[in-house]
Amino acid sequence: MIRPICRMGNPILRKIAEDVNPDQIKTVYFDQLIEDLRDSMKHYGGIGIAAPQIGICMKVCVIQLEGMNRYGQEINLPFTVFINPKIEVLSDEKRGYWEGCLSVPGLRGFVERPQHIRVSFLNEKCEEVSIEAHGFLATVVQHELDHLFGTLYVDRVKDPQLLVFQEEFEEFVQPTLSLD
Repeated sequence: MIRPICRMGNPILRKIAEDVNPDQIKTVYFDQLIEDLRDSMKHYGGIGIAAPQIGICMKVCVIQLEGMNRYGQEINLPFTVFINPKIEVLSDEKRGYWEGCLSVPGLRGFVERPQHIRVSFLNEKCEEVSIEAHGFLATVVQHELDHLFGTLYVDRVKDPQLLVFQEEFEEFVQPTLSLD
């Protein structure tokens, strides 16, 4: 089922989400939550979505990112469910990308984040999983995990001049992006 997206200003987006009890994972309710996240993400054109964005204050997010991105990076992360994720930064190297968000429609902001991370989490089968992410994928994962801790990407934009409307991004910024 497609759920409405909670937008910036909704207090649920500023709360630290609750840990998921492993007993909740293999239930009809939880399966429906995952299906709703998938349906909502696809319907709204996202590459990731977190449960708080659809009004559920639980530490669950999903990401699906496959193919070439706008920065010329080939990424292969099939639909992945992150439950109670924990992140570890593996390198101090940071890079910035122009981020957007379903909960902050119509805006893009330049955010610098660590470019090599490890995320440990439970999947939808209640299995412990760990993945390493580099580059743009590392940014996407951190963006989605931020939602579970009450943070939006706009909180991480260091220079207010690097927060722009989507239309101006497409006209003035996107044509200048390098594919390195």
